[in-house]
Amino acid sequence: MNINLPNFITLGRVISVPIVFWLLLSGQSKAAFFIFVAAGISDAVDGYLAKRFNSQTELGAYLDPMADKLLIVSIYIALGARNEIPLWLVVAVVSRDVLIVLAILLSWLMDHPVVIKPFIISKLNTASQLVLASFVLADDAFGLGYMQTRQVLVFITGLLTFLSTAAYLRAWLRHMTGPIESTKLD
Repeated sequence: MNINLPNFITLGRVISVPIVFWLLLSGQSKAAFFIFVAAGISDAVDGYLAKRFNSQTELGAYLDPMADKLLIVSIYIALGARNEIPLWLVVAVVSRDVLIVLAILLSWLMDHPVVIKPFIISKLNTASQLVLASFVLADDAFGLGYMQTRQVLVFITGLLTFLSTAAYLRAWLRHMTGPIESTKLD
């Protein structure tokens, strides 16, 4: 198998997941922040390169969102373990992603595969998760002391996570109980 540059960059992001997780749990907040920022930049770079040079692959189509989810989930678990964000939010964020993966797997197992197309609410949710994680990492690394802003971001992220979960669940149930044609979650 020949791996292209965008996929190689994405693999680097996957490899950064346990490193950021360990750095956070060992109290090395500045290093975790900078690696998280580098991972975010790499996400933009690999997407740009894949589109610009028409080097999109099936591997990249699966690997890129997986890398993003692994990074977010690991950061939320680490931040929750450090009491930087409330545990209810950690459970909500992780549960949403686990439920989506399980729904896709169940759809395939039942020979009623579903095509995932992100909702606008899902894109807003992902953005809020990234903003909150970035803000908490920066706040912790540099001692910014913006607790009220953090609380507002926690509330917004929690609300969007709930709404996104509900939207996906509704679309998946509609898909699974409808005709066995090719339907999309959109």
